[in-house]
Amino acid sequence: MIKNFVEELTWRGMIHTVMPGAEEHLMESMRSAYVGFDPTADSLHIGNLVPIMLLAHYQRCGHRPVALVGGATGMIGDPSGKSNERNLLDEKTLRHNQEAIKNQLSHFLDFESDADNAAILVNNYDWMKDFSFLEFIRDVGKHITVNYMMAKDSVKNRISSESTEGMSFTEFTYQLVQGYDFLHLYKEKDCSIQMGGSDQWGNITTGTELIRRIDNGKGFAITCPLITKSDGSKFGKSEGGNVWLDANRTSPYKFYQYWLNSSDEDAEKYIKIFTFLTESEINDLIAEHQEAPHLRVLQKRLAEEITTMVHSKDDLDNAIKASNILFGNSTSDDLKHLNEQTFLDVFDGVPQTEILKSEIEEGLDIIAALAEKGGFLKSNGEARRALKENSISVNKEKVKEDYKITSSDLINNKFVLLQRGKKNYFVIRIS
Repeated sequence: MIKNFVEELTWRGMIHTVMPGAEEHLMESMRSAYVGFDPTADSLHIGNLVPIMLLAHYQRCGHRPVALVGGATGMIGDPSGKSNERNLLDEKTLRHNQEAIKNQLSHFLDFESDADNAAILVNNYDWMKDFSFLEFIRDVGKHITVNYMMAKDSVKNRISSESTEGMSFTEFTYQLVQGYDFLHLYKEKDCSIQMGGSDQWGNITTGTELIRRIDNGKGFAITCPLITKSDGSKFGKSEGGNVWLDANRTSPYKFYQYWLNSSDEDAEKYIKIFTFLTESEINDLIAEHQEAPHLRVLQKRLAEEITTMVHSKDDLDNAIKASNILFGNSTSDDLKHLNEQTFLDVFDGVPQTEILKSEIEEGLDIIAALAEKGGFLKSNGEARRALKENSISVNKEKVKEDYKITSSDLINNKFVLLQRGKKNYFVIRIS
């Protein structure tokens, strides 16, 4: 059954521009639409989540999503919003990245179904690699005038007097290559719609123009707004750079924390865009959040939904446990269940010292660990006072003056967590 895709996206705040006739075209029967992804890394990042969600909603509305990996266009560089060209990828790297990206997309899209609207993955390198330059300018280039290409904002911005970079011929031809992708998919896959961010409008409409001029056909464009954060900082970036979908690049704990730390205003916007919750479910959550904003109901639900989708329920549970280690009543056992990366993420920025493994194996006196050997506290006297006040914990468990740190205290055979009071932490790393 076909559902109204444009209507669904509209209440979610995911529509920027819809070409006239596209909504009616979609309601007539199942249609194929594509979105392009850059394969210059072996992981997508959360900046890619909006186009991924476009395709996911598209499939849920009964249509067929096509994910295009831009092996050819990724070698050129899209001029819209960027100042530098990309590096050339070799084919082996490209194929590796393509498989990694498909694996990530499969968390959102059904590629395996027998249904007519099963998702498909294509790579434009496959049809561009044998296309000679002479053939391209003869068969494609002659149909689009330089005047038409120069009128695009992405081109105008790059060659304007304010731009110091200028624009290479390679980048200038980008819209023709992307436009040809649309024409190719229109002919070979009956793909009549291209979707993307609002900055892609110029490139997408070049494709619809090629379809009209070369094939006498009708292609449509649908774009979504570019996501911004309420404080003006760039969406998808943390202090450490991109927030990736690959757990090896951005741990599930850090991924979870990114969404949990959203502002109220952003969380209200993001929960519509990045989850499949219904309109009534979201409205109920917003109302609940407004009654008690300090409980951060919206942020918690947003972080839960999206961490489960990108990673897994187990990863979410571990991320919540890890978050509670800093702010909740966790135990030594909880700490020991953290993997090394999550432990380091949780205690990122906490002061550390290194102590030889042999000293731990022999049993390290707690006073020495706190002061002389560790340097957490300034003196043995301060260490004794803190222990008498019952304010010192080893791995979240309170200890007395006669305590010795041994190998059984090690987290991941490598760390011991010291704590004074509720908020002062110190990590001993075993070398």
